[in-house]
Amino acid sequence: MLHLLTSPRAARTVRGLIGTLVETAAGAVRSLAAPTDRSEAATAPDPADVYTDDEMPAVDTIETAAAAYERAADQARRADRGKRAARKILDRLPVGRYGAWEVERVPSGRSTADLDAIRAIFKAHGLGPVPMKPAAPSLKVRQLVTDAPTAPTALVPAAA
Repeated sequence: MLHLLTSPRAARTVRGLIGTLVETAAGAVRSLAAPTDRSEAATAPDPADVYTDDEMPAVDTIETAAAAYERAADQARRADRGKRAARKILDRLPVGRYGAWEVERVPSGRSTADLDAIRAIFKAHGLGPVPMKPAAPSLKVRQLVTDAPTAPTALVPAAA
């Protein structure tokens, strides 16, 4: 049993846990010591179909949805890390059967624009830079730390 605790894997796990604890503690201290003013950060405008005052769901419904979103996003990040770790091994394997698993490579049905070719065409015809549009804004949800529980209050939209 002692060999499990002294293995390189156990050492990596312990170092990872310690690193996570240190990062979490440091983040907590930073948030208390120097709160950031989020109003200065760049934000995207609200989409056109936001709730009206009459349609606005209750605060507890919003909190439940935000908590569910945060859990799902965390699970997705963990799943992505797991997939990346597995792909490090699987991507280097030749096509074939490995025990109960078969590894094969099939062409993707997706395609994307070849920006290098498009830039070359634009340059050849003197059309200037390739017009680009921004990606959709990312939805960020974070739980706020409060000193005491508060009663639900009316939501006030952020100043534009």
